[in-house]
Amino acid sequence: MKSFLIALAPVLLLSLQPDDSRSREFAPRPFPPSEDDLKPTLTQEKVEAYVTKIFSGYHYRKFNVNDSLSSKMYDNYLNEIDGGKLYFLANDVQYFEKYRNQLDESLNNGDLGAAYDIYNTFRKRYRERSQFIDKLLTKPSFDFAVDESFNIDRKKAVWAKSNDELNEIWRKLLKNEALELKLSGKADSSVVTLLKDRYKNRERNLGRFRSEQVFQMYMNSFCEVLDPHTRYFSPTDSDRFKQDMYQALDGIGAVLREDGNYIKVVEVVPGGPAFKDKRLKKDDRIIGVAQGDEGKYEDIVGWYVDDAVKKIKGPKGTVVRLQVLAADALPSDPPKEIRIQREKVNLQTSRAKKEIVIINQNKHDYKIGVINIPSFYRDFDEANKRGKDFNSTTRDVQKLIDSLKAENVEGIVIDLRNNGGGSLTEAISLTGLFISKGPVVQVREQTGDTEVQTDPDPTVTYDGPVAVLINRFSASASEIFAAAIQDYKRGIILGEQTYGKGTVQTMVDLNQWIKDTDKLGQINITVAKFYRINGSSTQRKGVSPDIEYPSAFSAEEYGESSQPTALPWDQIATARYDVTKALNEKQVSKLKEKYQQRLKSETELKTFVEELDLYRKARENTTVSLQETKRKKEREEAEKKQAALKKLETGDEGDDDETPAKVSVTEKKKKDIYLNETSRILADYIALIKAPSVAKR
Repeated sequence: MKSFLIALAPVLLLSLQPDDSRSREFAPRPFPPSEDDLKPTLTQEKVEAYVTKIFSGYHYRKFNVNDSLSSKMYDNYLNEIDGGKLYFLANDVQYFEKYRNQLDESLNNGDLGAAYDIYNTFRKRYRERSQFIDKLLTKPSFDFAVDESFNIDRKKAVWAKSNDELNEIWRKLLKNEALELKLSGKADSSVVTLLKDRYKNRERNLGRFRSEQVFQMYMNSFCEVLDPHTRYFSPTDSDRFKQDMYQALDGIGAVLREDGNYIKVVEVVPGGPAFKDKRLKKDDRIIGVAQGDEGKYEDIVGWYVDDAVKKIKGPKGTVVRLQVLAADALPSDPPKEIRIQREKVNLQTSRAKKEIVIINQNKHDYKIGVINIPSFYRDFDEANKRGKDFNSTTRDVQKLIDSLKAENVEGIVIDLRNNGGGSLTEAISLTGLFISKGPVVQVREQTGDTEVQTDPDPTVTYDGPVAVLINRFSASASEIFAAAIQDYKRGIILGEQTYGKGTVQTMVDLNQWIKDTDKLGQINITVAKFYRINGSSTQRKGVSPDIEYPSAFSAEEYGESSQPTALPWDQIATARYDVTKALNEKQVSKLKEKYQQRLKSETELKTFVEELDLYRKARENTTVSLQETKRKKEREEAEKKQAALKKLETGDEGDDDETPAKVSVTEKKKKDIYLNETSRILADYIALIKAPSVAKR
């Protein structure tokens, strides 16, 4: 990061004239300019041109600022403003088309005319919608006996051709929201009041929207063309980013942001109350907040994140209740309610932990050690001071391994499920506990230079059988560790394909590079990529397990490959490393064969696969009934599917705060079907090592 900033020299800004030869007939301007229209500042125009030059020169992706980029940016901007196609009319979009191939010139020139013209049109259309909503809710006539439906996923919808057509869409949308509230136990009178308040909040927030936010949205439509992790932060958001977000959300331990009209969970902070509770997940949307065990829920749909945070934060020891739309919920699912006691984030609770599982397999009781690592943590300040006892994933795991060895375990599972990454240093040193010295990861910079990062310590802490358990939400440092173990053939990788986050970002404060008295904000720019020691990038593809488990999630829905502009997978030269003799292809094939036999013969596993398949199919249907009796039935069926899947996946039939240090396989089945199957495969692996002749049977 430091070397990048030093290399980032001021860039000469060039001016280009727009090509008028591409002009053609477009729809007339929907509204004339008005006095209250938002307008760009001279500083924003300067920042637009300068950031364009920085990205052109230093972003990892080589790109040209041309018509193709302009067209993609235009689509991104429309989607950011009105992704649900609920405000603009087809005629508006036809008028905007004149900008489709002009934004490339605008970026270089510092011209923000298109950005503000489109947004100011949206403001006027929004006010028209607000008038319609107010009129409809003044005399609501929702007939929940009528058999009609509504598709809640409007990504592929077409723009309405008239106000009448848009009114009908909004009638169904409001009816759907009213029915959701009604089925949640709200009285008819309070349903209307809640909806009125909800949309008044949204209109009030629109009035608070400032030029700075329009500019940030527009610039991020440009960033999104380059890759999902490059971002521009306005001065206000930059200041917020620089604060300790974990401390700012001390109450529940979650990082939140606005996502359309919802408050979305960006990250559940390891060690926080929400992390310990385990029910609040990344990408969940919080729609209601209540104080204490008796307080009434306050609808926060349409709120700014700052206002929502004020409601969610609170004194240590107090209770907050949240209404949450789960990221993986079925369309008919009701919001889940989560009760959390506010506490300070305690990193001790997010550190690596161990347990022992007894697996009866092959007429033998196998003692399996399990080490769960929720993140790759490292106290860099203490480490730099050469402190003796600084927090470190590797140090903690080393102690846990020593403890498990003292208890005579026959194999160890490293559980990296939902581990979103963290310290690269820790991923490298943790790998070193299982291999003698050698390369662990390659980092390729934007210049094409590649650095091989190695574990220099020849000491091996554990040389016994190892299994690494991963899922779709294992990312970044988790992928580096799992990939190294797989490439060295040091252990068997089990679970789901990982997230596929194989890029490196650095933050640049624009005021360091542009001399201006105004605050300019900052950019997060992608400057490098990670590669496995076998030369394959972890980008998009992540790490594919040696044995893949059935999953509720697909790469198209979650993970880096679900992002259209994610940098591509590619390959570079292989690093020099010596493969261990811990695992060979014959053993993997035999283990896979035994696992497939269990999938076919064991009732619990067969039922689990069937339930997952039904769940995936149910999620694909985004159309819900607006008839009360049908909707109730849809909701009941959705709740049954969720309950059946949860029971099979975790065996969770109620709260269980304490996990015993040692559990039998029968007890473990009630806890975690994935971990149970991982322990069984590891037991099979141990058997193959002890009796190689088994592999010939």
